[in-house]
Amino acid sequence: MTQKEQEASSRRDFLRSTASATVGGALACRLETPAVASGANKNGTLRVGLIGCGGRGSGAAVNALAADQNVELFAMGDLFADNLESSVAIVTKEFPQKVAVPKERRFVGFDAYQKVIESDVDVVLLATPPGFRPQHLEAAIEGGKNAFVEITPAIDAPGVRSLLKSAELAEKKGLAIVSGFNWRYDPGTRAALEQIRNGAIGEIRAIYATYYTSGLRHKYDGERTERMSDLEWQIRDWYSYLWLSGDLTLVLAGGHSIDKMAWFLNDQLPTAAVAVGSRIFPSDGNTFDNGFVVYEFPNGIRGFLGCRTHDGCHNSNLDYIIGSKGTCTIGHAPVIEGEIQWRFKGPRQNSHQLEHDELFASIRAGKPINDGKRMAHTTLMAIMGRMAAYTGQRVTWDQAMSSQQKLVPENIDWDTNVEQLPLAVPGLTALI
Repeated sequence: MTQKEQEASSRRDFLRSTASATVGGALACRLETPAVASGANKNGTLRVGLIGCGGRGSGAAVNALAADQNVELFAMGDLFADNLESSVAIVTKEFPQKVAVPKERRFVGFDAYQKVIESDVDVVLLATPPGFRPQHLEAAIEGGKNAFVEITPAIDAPGVRSLLKSAELAEKKGLAIVSGFNWRYDPGTRAALEQIRNGAIGEIRAIYATYYTSGLRHKYDGERTERMSDLEWQIRDWYSYLWLSGDLTLVLAGGHSIDKMAWFLNDQLPTAAVAVGSRIFPSDGNTFDNGFVVYEFPNGIRGFLGCRTHDGCHNSNLDYIIGSKGTCTIGHAPVIEGEIQWRFKGPRQNSHQLEHDELFASIRAGKPINDGKRMAHTTLMAIMGRMAAYTGQRVTWDQAMSSQQKLVPENIDWDTNVEQLPLAVPGLTALI
């Protein structure tokens, strides 16, 4: 496959759920821990609750129902009734025998997440706009539920600190947390990482990750009606609003690349970040649509993230791991060039599906996967890059982790007036 073919992957392809994916017979081997065997130990029906019934939530529900023979969708919750009913129809079409969500277990409103968690479910799928995610995960773990957590799991440092507490509590309770940073479940990328760890490219000197894709300015396809409040409109069309998305370009889309960067470096924490960024295309929101972040790691290693969501421009979703003896390029088919020549020749598999396969298999085996700590650290890396881009300052890891900037209002309801921060201006916007 040529580089041009590899670069043809857009974010929409990357994030789209493949509802018709076929589940493989055996799980791909995890590099960090031994693989768990499907169908072990725990029997009985696993009941799933979906929180956030948009496109990604519906896709996650389909993945969950495909992951295990004895699983059912038992409860659903969303802020909007139309989203929920649409999701019921989508998932029922794929798995009519596995959807058991009567009207009394279809919850609507700001407290819908709590009602789903309080129902008799075993696993919750968290797929609301990212700003709500830390609160929902905290409630799920406190309620004794295993969780699939779509990205981005937090949009500010207080949210990251909440994630870390939830991850620690899940460990104590023996609950699973699987992250939507799905590249870690991709067999080709796992195989490439194994080659790197076995010395195929020598010592890693730098990583250059690209997330250049087409414009992503609107989440909601409908028109704004006169009856829609500012709050409803923002939540429906959440891409460009900082308090909901955390910045789609730098934190959500770029977050996938950052997670791979951290993974390739054995989840070593960066010491600081410097960045540039801006918004080129006008928006009602207050986030950037391009950025370039330089992460500083110990031993002089640098990680570079270039991200852009613009129509009519060069697209690329690749990672270049540059070593002392060669370079590994991560795309559809990972390749190593240098002293060792290697190419992944296995079949492409849907990593969105594989992460659910491994989640449910780990629950069955009594060996729950807990991605909580590393997904929190990856998220803070992304937030640190955003902070550096928005302020124009060099931001250290400690500054990012201790930041007191809280972007999500407390106790939000339909009467909440969310005060929008102005679009950041590097050099003028303060580091909080």
